[in-house]
Amino acid sequence: MDSAPALLLGTILLRPYVFIFLLIYLIGCSLHLGLKRAVFFCVAGYAVTWLSEYSSIHNGFPYGWYRYLDTTRTRELWVFGVPFMDSLSYVFLAYASYSLALLVVSPMCRYKGLWYFLETKKIRRSFFAAVLGAFFMVYLDIIVDPVALQGEKWFLGRIYEYPGGGVYFGIPISNFAGWTLVGFVLIRLLQEIDARLAGKKDFAGFRYPWRYLIGPGLYLGVAAFNIFMTFYIGEYHTAWTSFFIFLLPAVLVASIVKMKLAGPVANAIEAHRKDFPEAMVPGS
Repeated sequence: MDSAPALLLGTILLRPYVFIFLLIYLIGCSLHLGLKRAVFFCVAGYAVTWLSEYSSIHNGFPYGWYRYLDTTRTRELWVFGVPFMDSLSYVFLAYASYSLALLVVSPMCRYKGLWYFLETKKIRRSFFAAVLGAFFMVYLDIIVDPVALQGEKWFLGRIYEYPGGGVYFGIPISNFAGWTLVGFVLIRLLQEIDARLAGKKDFAGFRYPWRYLIGPGLYLGVAAFNIFMTFYIGEYHTAWTSFFIFLLPAVLVASIVKMKLAGPVANAIEAHRKDFPEAMVPGS
């Protein structure tokens, strides 16, 4: 296989889990923010991420020095030295992290067995949501990168390495700093796309209160998949470290949600209805 369509097909067959996560992103982001926003961010987010990876493998910024290995170059699509699927993954990881941040910072209520996330445009586009989302994203990388680096032990394959090694299971701290920076840029990009399309017709799932749960569910799914794979390949020290690292934000988020569900929400419902009149909220 050497033509672009054939290599793209090879990418899908070789990395089906990536495209399952991508499909969940497209559904979740479309229902939550809108179809146009989901598509525009997929394209623009991929471009930003590809540039960051191309820069790092040639200049060492922003992730530090690393290199991709040619083990799958004839089996999947690469874009100027960067595997297509790798840069694509950042898109759904950024949205999942951003949506989890919105879950934390937005008021919530429960009505007739349904959870309602009462975000507003101000909350959705806030600087704090971008910062928190960036930290959630680097938390995912702390779980993902150690098992990805051991790709030869499972179906990912050995696709990259850090020539200088690193202090965290072979990964340099610069990598996590880069993920924090790029995660912030990606989420701010998504916020800007959302703002630029304000007032323009888009297709979103305003009648489905559960749409807000898809992004956080994707975040949980990616984390669980990678922790499972770390146990599966027998890297128990790494796996238990990842598990307990993930346990802290999981417990904190669950506690925050529990407290918010017990608090007053009348004003929050009005603010949410004002910004998103099409959305289904208690009393509508």
